[in-house]
Amino acid sequence: MKAPALPDRRGAHGTAVTVALIASALLLGGCQKAAPPPPVTTTRPMAIDTPPPVYPAELACEGTGGQVLLMLTIGVEGKPTEARMLRSSGVAALDAAAQDAIRNWRFEPAKVNDRPQPAKINVPITFTPPAIRPAECFVLDEKRKDKL
Repeated sequence: MKAPALPDRRGAHGTAVTVALIASALLLGGCQKAAPPPPVTTTRPMAIDTPPPVYPAELACEGTGGQVLLMLTIGVEGKPTEARMLRSSGVAALDAAAQDAIRNWRFEPAKVNDRPQPAKINVPITFTPPAIRPAECFVLDEKRKDKL
C-alpha cells in the first residue's frame, strides 16, 4: 500500500516566487563585469654591447664623415638577425664599416610578458671626423708621398 501524498504547502504563489528568485540570480550573475584581462607588459630591445664601428683611417684623415641608418631585427637571443640599410652615408667604406660593426652587437631582446620576441629597431651610425688629426694620418701622408 502506498502512502498518501502530502499536500504542497508552498502553493502556486510559493513556486512562482522560487522560480523568480532563481531567474533573478541567473540574470544578475550575467550582468557582472568580467575580470579585466591581465595587463600586457612589453619592452623594447636594450643595448648591452654595441661598440662603435672601426672608422676607416684614410677617411678619418681626409675629414670624411657621414651617417648610415640601419634597420636591425633583433632576435630572441639578443643578436641582430637582419640588417637593412635605410639610408647610406654616401661613402661605401663607411656603409660597410657600419654593417660590419653591428654583426657583433648584443642586446637584451624585446619582451612581451617577459617572453623574448624579435623586434625591429632603427639605428643611426654616425662617423664624425676627429677634431685633432690622429698620428697615423701623418704616416699615411708619408706613404702617399712615397708613391708619387
